[in-house]
Amino acid sequence: MSDESPADRFKSALAIASRAIAQDNEVEVNWTADNPSSTGSLFRIPMPGRNVPRDAAMRARGQADSFALRLRHHNDKTHMHEMPSEPVARACFDAIETVRYEALGANAYPGMRANLDAALEARIATDPIARAEAPDEVPISSALALLLRERLTGDPVPEVARPGVEMVRNWIESKAARDFDALAGSIEDQRAFQSLSLDMLQHLELTKLEPTEMPPEDMDDNPGDEQTEEEQDGEDQGEQPQPSEMAAEPQRGENEGESEAEGDASDDMEEGQDGDEGEEGMMPVRPNRPWTDIPADFDYEVFTSAYDEVVGAADLCDDAELTRLRAYLDAQLKGLQGVVTRLANRLQRRLMAQQNRSWDFDQEEGLLDAARLARVVVSPGQSLSYKIERDVEFKDTVVTLLLDNSGSMRGRPISIAAISADVMARTLERCGVKVEILGFTTRAWKGGQSREHWLANGKPAHPGRLNDLRHIVYKKADEPWRRARKNLGLMMREGLLKENIDGEALLWAHERLLARTEDRRILMVISDGAPVDDSTLSVNSAGYLEAHLRRVIEWIESKSPIQLVAIGIGHDVTRYYRRAVTIMDAEQLGGTMIEQLAGLFEEE
Repeated sequence: MSDESPADRFKSALAIASRAIAQDNEVEVNWTADNPSSTGSLFRIPMPGRNVPRDAAMRARGQADSFALRLRHHNDKTHMHEMPSEPVARACFDAIETVRYEALGANAYPGMRANLDAALEARIATDPIARAEAPDEVPISSALALLLRERLTGDPVPEVARPGVEMVRNWIESKAARDFDALAGSIEDQRAFQSLSLDMLQHLELTKLEPTEMPPEDMDDNPGDEQTEEEQDGEDQGEQPQPSEMAAEPQRGENEGESEAEGDASDDMEEGQDGDEGEEGMMPVRPNRPWTDIPADFDYEVFTSAYDEVVGAADLCDDAELTRLRAYLDAQLKGLQGVVTRLANRLQRRLMAQQNRSWDFDQEEGLLDAARLARVVVSPGQSLSYKIERDVEFKDTVVTLLLDNSGSMRGRPISIAAISADVMARTLERCGVKVEILGFTTRAWKGGQSREHWLANGKPAHPGRLNDLRHIVYKKADEPWRRARKNLGLMMREGLLKENIDGEALLWAHERLLARTEDRRILMVISDGAPVDDSTLSVNSAGYLEAHLRRVIEWIESKSPIQLVAIGIGHDVTRYYRRAVTIMDAEQLGGTMIEQLAGLFEEE
């Protein structure tokens, strides 16, 4: 009799079915406690329960079916090449591509249709569209995707989202009904479908008309395109249609766990409170905008800093909860920790090699040089040879790891960032290098007390930053790793990760490093996107936070004695930092951190 549990047998069957759908024998399925996600051929599906109840099994099958259909029918390079630059349009573009490949499966296999419906209903129940009470609260990406799904598959809008969809149905269909018909005829051709999708987004006034498209190999021949896209991005920020610009549809695959939200441009939008923790629908958009020059007259303002806080991790929850969260982090990454530790050992060997002692030979006194004794035996008249040990100079060093604690890091990325920082701290401590671990986020979604203060003061124009900063100290530089180990578990806490204002976080970490006395000071930033804070971006110029970040980076890189390096997870940070690397999979983070640090240590 087999010792396998029902969950084990179900996982095996799920993997076999996924391989058949994806037509890929390398597909593997693992259980996770996080949101469903996929990395290449590895699918991570929430555990349906030991006895696999029917409803949970259908959701799990729907999630795996969607990943398999994506693997079979979706090309990432084509998608990224066609993707618009405007944040709201990008969210819609992602959502309707998911509808396309899921519709291919639903139309071909009735059983798969039921599974996909079950997964969608579970996902849409946490979407802001299920809570919308007015048209300007409806996420346009979610409504557009559900209406397109209705047209491509014939399936009605899920009951929980129907009131929200009906608020904006007439507006969408008046502008895009013909586009829906055209898309239905191109569902099997991703390139043609996405070209028609861009037309639809223009008709919905979510994006501007682009210059004539050129083939990928000719893209470098038109150096003016990037500037044009940035200008269009800036123009679009304040001119969006009636439905809310909050893109809240949780995207799967590489973007799983990144429910995206764009700020409502209405001055009367309702800001999130500290009690809104855990709202998946409040995740911010991570725009990949083209590089632009910072305006000479750009001036960054903070409306009020009265509600900002710098807080120790241990002050945000009690010791018992920290212990539980740390245990959860260790359990989540049991398999990964060995890989990162081996890489850390490689870093340790490279650092210790720089601290190895050298010798001065043929000295008149010191330690007897045994290697030269044979010379004395052959020629007894020769004097004994001595050697003197001397240390190679190894600069006293401190490293600060500044971790993005925004909502889009939720799930696998933040877990791997936490464990990588943990292993790095241990490794560098063994090498005599001090490590500080910091995190940055905000106290609320879409503004907090700062925004309330702005509203109470009559909403003056161009107020600057309108959210309350939360800067977190996980480990101080002079604190031993063993005392700070539990603190890193805080990153697993539900509701901690909100929005991110990178420029001010970078200045904060930089000021802490400047106060240090070490000879070499290194600041490593780990982020998965551009700065995003809906409350600030809705009432200031487009790219306000991003322009400030660029200016801060430029100042540090050109004027500061501190060495700055950045790692972007799925986001091109090379557009901001001179020394930077972009990784597409969070599981590359440990090795990339080690290589970047080793490179800095080995520089003259």
